[in-house]
Amino acid sequence: MRVLVVEDHQKTAALIARGLREHAYAVDVAGTGRDGVWLGAAHDYDLMILDVMLPDIDGFAVLEELRASGRWAPVLLLTARASVPDRIHGLDSGADDYLVKPFSFGELLARARALIRRGSRPRPATLTVDDLTIDPASRAVHRGAAPIRLTAKEFALLEVLARRAGEVVPRADLLARCWDDAFDGDSNVLDVFIRYLRQKIDRPFGRQSIETVRGVGYRLRSGERPCGSPSASG
Repeated sequence: MRVLVVEDHQKTAALIARGLREHAYAVDVAGTGRDGVWLGAAHDYDLMILDVMLPDIDGFAVLEELRASGRWAPVLLLTARASVPDRIHGLDSGADDYLVKPFSFGELLARARALIRRGSRPRPATLTVDDLTIDPASRAVHRGAAPIRLTAKEFALLEVLARRAGEVVPRADLLARCWDDAFDGDSNVLDVFIRYLRQKIDRPFGRQSIETVRGVGYRLRSGERPCGSPSASG
């Protein structure tokens, strides 16, 4: 397993690297944010351990650049900042876990093992399907540059569909993900909210991106063209 440690404090970086190597990890160390971005983009790491306070760009910026470049290795943020807003910022930027200094190496190692088990599947902070952009942190939705206002339930449905874009999402899955166990109403409520979504994200823009798959569920299609536009074949 190969790990990248981005930490400007040489003693801390050396202690982390030595401890990881003693547990059979291969470790690269970067002392600046820019070096971290370069190494993170150049190699496929199984884990990145990233300090927030760096001498050039901060760890949040490093993380955002790596995620934007398509690097999805799990990231453990290290910081002396214990405030809730900082933890929220880090997690919303694409981090997978957060460890506040000072910490024990044993805890860092346990968190590293857990994150490596999780793997490097894509976990974008912002979801994009064609020109539709969904930001789960701010609950902001845009079609191109145009903002779209959604209710909480409409947003929840759209997020589930977007995370599985191109797949048929069964009705039961949508109901289970967007309504809690206390819901005992008619399942037709799903069709009502899908209609509301279409009226907001599709019809004003001449789109038909939400597809009904009869007897199964719904699909958010990618590669959707505006209605009336020519096809690739002419």
